[in-house]
Amino acid sequence: MSPIENRGDAITAPPAAATSGVLLVLAHPALERSRANRALAKAAKGLSGVTFRDLYETYPDFAIDIETEQASLLAHDVIALQFPLYWYSTPALLKEWLDLVWLHGFAYGHDGTALVGKRLFVACTTGASAKAYHAQGYNRFTMDDFLRPLEQTAHLCGMVWETPFVVHGAAVKDDEALKAEAERYKARIASLLSATLEV
Repeated sequence: MSPIENRGDAITAPPAAATSGVLLVLAHPALERSRANRALAKAAKGLSGVTFRDLYETYPDFAIDIETEQASLLAHDVIALQFPLYWYSTPALLKEWLDLVWLHGFAYGHDGTALVGKRLFVACTTGASAKAYHAQGYNRFTMDDFLRPLEQTAHLCGMVWETPFVVHGAAVKDDEALKAEAERYKARIASLLSATLEV
């Protein structure tokens, strides 16, 4: 069983002091039961230049190390957040991470310029199909609407908001469909990495 399937060894070595690459922050409270998020994370984790952090593995007690997390944010050009959409929002630990780490004076506000110019990329999975996410659909709003708080967070922090990556109907996709989504995700992360090298 690979580390990503077992959750063990979830975090790579600490990021280098130089600013580069993608910090991929995964927040899934039951990763061992998630075929889709495991497949996506495994695909992205294999790319050189990606620092992978599993919040629920690292902080099962929600006792977040703010200094370490802020150092990781500073060390990367792209901040990628991967999560399943829970009640039209992020899982609880990801919200806690944002609340405690993205502080006034660090991420925003007076002298809060640590994230200015960095890019925020969101990748999420949903249980419902894509047609459920529009004004006439079951969920009444688009995915852009549900992700608006994170888009505004990027704006407040002076970050560039990247077009989100969404996998709809994740629970009902067969293995081949999930493999295709994982390859699409890997290509998207690779494109973000390429862009950091061109700057």
